[in-house]
Amino acid sequence: MSGTTNNQDSTDKKPAIDPDRIDLKVKSQDGGEVFFKIKKNTPLKKLMNAYCDRQSMDFNTVVFLFDGRKIRPEQTPVELEMENGDEIDAMLHQTGGDCGGCVQPCSYF
Repeated sequence: MSGTTNNQDSTDKKPAIDPDRIDLKVKSQDGGEVFFKIKKNTPLKKLMNAYCDRQSMDFNTVVFLFDGRKIRPEQTPVELEMENGDEIDAMLHQTGGDCGGCVQPCSYF
């Protein structure tokens, strides 16, 4: 009998997942995706600014949505009950236009 064992070396272990961080995906209207890892208590303004910088966009021209609701810059992933892998939608802020079919000027909006 040989003295070999089947114990795995400690270097084979996967790195531990940081419970204080979250992986989020920001998806643009054209389907482009940008991935971020941030602390769960970090205001999402940091992610929003980084996304706009990477996409060469003005922060004031983009609306960020999570589950169909607008994200306020001071909100955090914890406040919004985000989970690892959640997706944020980045939409170009639309200004102007009409309500799509009014015969007379209206005050619908």
